Amino acid sequence: MSRGTRRRATWATAGGAAALVLLTATGVHAEGRGDIRVVGAVVNGGHPVGIGIAKEISFPVVLTVRDDSGVKGVSRVSTLNVSNGYGFIEWTGTSCAKRSATTSVCTATLKATPAWMPTSDDIDTNRVAGLWQVNATVNANDRDYWISDNVARYSVKRATTLTADATPEPVHRGGKLTVTGTLSRANWETLKYQGYAGQPVQLQFRKAGTTRYTTVTTVKTSSTGRLSTTATATAAGDWRWYYPGTSTTMLAVSAGDTVIPK
Repeated sequence: MSRGTRRRATWATAGGAAALVLLTATGVHAEGRGDIRVVGAVVNGGHPVGIGIAKEISFPVVLTVRDDSGVKGVSRVSTLNVSNGYGFIEWTGTSCAKRSATTSVCTATLKATPAWMPTSDDIDTNRVAGLWQVNATVNANDRDYWISDNVARYSVKRATTLTADATPEPVHRGGKLTVTGTLSRANWETLKYQGYAGQPVQLQFRKAGTTRYTTVTTVKTSSTGRLSTTATATAAGDWRWYYPGTSTTMLAVSAGDTVIPK
């Protein structure tokens, strides 16, 4: 993948005269000719892309493209981290569906393969988590084209795991429970999960017969990602941990551990 974004300037023909197309004030760089444009873009349905240590992840980028002569297609899609210009996600293809004489909706598929992520750059690959942008080149039936950087932004995050265990079981009503767990996140350099230290995680309880969890307390993870706190077993129900995530790390919710006091 290419490193960094570059300032682009090009000459295009407009109304029979040469016109310089240079967009820098907003951080969006574009060049081309004619009136074809990407007028809308949504990445992964508006959700962050969470990537772990083994499973390939594919997700869509839906581009709405418009041109007076009709849309021929999308000839290039790329994506990279906004702040450092690195990227390990590849474009695998695009299909377009005509919506009107002037507008098509094109769905590009992007794929991340954890196995080769550590060798995709010369920095700690974990630094590539965060805010990313999508770049695209679109083509019209009348040979107009437009090369646009930053048609959409989205979050690429390190996947997480979270466990919960409430003991002792059985417990007497009004007795003390110890609820433990571990928060881990994907390390893209080692391709292993490791404990995530110093993170605030919420202990939540759902009373039997209800559907809503409520937060009982918030606990910070240890240096190894471990969690431990005590709670009172006042009623039957499920205990779980909830981690809201960060700009670079996915949220995580443990499975509920059911406790029925005697």
